[in-house]
Amino acid sequence: MLIFIRLQICLRCISLHLMIKIEFPQIKPAVKCVGNDEKIFCIVRKKWLQITPEEWVRQNFLLYLVYVKGYPQALLSIEKKLQVGEMIKRYDVVVFGTDLTPKIAIECKEMNVVLNKSAVMQLIHYNSELQAPYLLITNGSTTYGFRKIKNNFEEIMEVPSWLVLMGLT
Repeated sequence: MLIFIRLQICLRCISLHLMIKIEFPQIKPAVKCVGNDEKIFCIVRKKWLQITPEEWVRQNFLLYLVYVKGYPQALLSIEKKLQVGEMIKRYDVVVFGTDLTPKIAIECKEMNVVLNKSAVMQLIHYNSELQAPYLLITNGSTTYGFRKIKNNFEEIMEVPSWLVLMGLT
């Protein structure tokens, strides 16, 4: 009940006005055909995965984080189980700091999914366990970001670079 009330409070504080402009790198995810299946290479997990619309978005966003924003691959965690209340869920991407605490929780949606408050609600729900100070949600063409300040989330205008996230600049 407490989590539900906290989520309602947080959701009222969320606005989706400041879309973050993402300049994806020139490098694209490696793709190959295996029989009738298309596979995409995950630079973080170092393996070929079944390509889906959401996986395409996730892999392109990972390239952006690594090659544009300077995030170390070793501190990116992809699709791990997370217990949220009584339920086991899977988050899309979590960026950990050098102290191994979550710094950014990222939700990836396929391109045809509209990013609305209910999509953000899923990310906030996962973050009730993760407690990352930054949240990002993207469908590859639209990205929104939030920074937690006390019990509220403020929209951010850009994804922080690794150096900014770690307080090094």
